[in-house]
Amino acid sequence: MTTGPLAGLRVVELTGLGPAPFAAMLLADLGADVLRIDRPGARPPTPSAEHDLLARGRRSVAVDLKDPDGAELVRRLAERADVLLEGFRPGVTERLGIGPQECLARNPRLVYGRMTGWGQDGPLATTAGHDLGYIAVTGVLHAIGRAGGPPQVPLNLVGDFGGGAMYLVVGVLAALLEARGSGRGQVVDAAIVDGSAHLATMIVGMLAGGVWQDTRGVNLLDSGVPWYDVYETADGRHLAVGALEPQFYAELVDRLGLAGRVPDRAGADPEVLRGLFADAIGRRTRDEWAEVFAGSDACVAPVLSFAEARDHPQLAARQTYVERDGVVQPAPAPRFSRTPATLDRSPSRAGEHTRAALSDWGITDVDALLAAGTVVQAPTPTD
Repeated sequence: MTTGPLAGLRVVELTGLGPAPFAAMLLADLGADVLRIDRPGARPPTPSAEHDLLARGRRSVAVDLKDPDGAELVRRLAERADVLLEGFRPGVTERLGIGPQECLARNPRLVYGRMTGWGQDGPLATTAGHDLGYIAVTGVLHAIGRAGGPPQVPLNLVGDFGGGAMYLVVGVLAALLEARGSGRGQVVDAAIVDGSAHLATMIVGMLAGGVWQDTRGVNLLDSGVPWYDVYETADGRHLAVGALEPQFYAELVDRLGLAGRVPDRAGADPEVLRGLFADAIGRRTRDEWAEVFAGSDACVAPVLSFAEARDHPQLAARQTYVERDGVVQPAPAPRFSRTPATLDRSPSRAGEHTRAALSDWGITDVDALLAAGTVVQAPTPTD
């Protein structure tokens, strides 16, 4: 039985790529009943469905959205839902007859969440794009990298998932809270450019205040100071050093064996200090340094791969990574004291739950929809 804090919340997800599925996954992780509307015959982006972790936690119904009866089915489901999520280009759901106007007419309390890169309006709204381009125009990508080098690609975590999916979830939950009082739903326009820019609020404020330079690799948090940087160890691995505060810096220097041998950082040449740190750290392996700094306040950590991260003592104690059906994956986050989230459903194949899920949502003509080809029931793995 679902126990998360969103248990009882009903969500219709019009399947897309990247941030919208992540948002749906997060809502499902927290207990929402998310009905994933897939295209008939859709294939996962991973070699096998069980590894498509963004599809975990919800049931899949395969619907032909270009069939008028398929669009009508989505409108019927919207009547029964609290939230609808879509990640298409602006205008696509309107052309299909399942846009906000049609769905809110059926269910005035519906929260209609829209996930795009550029937003629902503006000169680039209908233009194709990807995470990297979105964070490029916000100033964020320009700020990531070392002095004298090019901007560095931060996976698609900053744009797609940080600036995109997380803002969609926050917007949807805020709109749901507001609807409790007003009785009215609304459209949530979540754009990766907006969210990514918003994530940079502190840096933009520091820039305005004259304590941040609009140049890579010369600032406090971008490798511009030697006490906030990454160093190579004797075995070719790396150590992350984040000793920003003076007391943490003193602990760093002491545990590196450099006490009394390095100048006070206030007046020191940063590159001289960087060289001293690099030389000291390069004399031991990563794991040897991890032992040296274990339990200290020096703010030093080994740089682990995904394969190694699960076994880190802190992550292991909290079960930050868990295994389900033979696949290691991040556990739901955050944690709740009374209504814990659980992983109660592995990733599903397109149309795997068409018959059962539609019936559970109160659709009584499932057999007719199946016969007409409007919806498709995928065979079970043993069929």
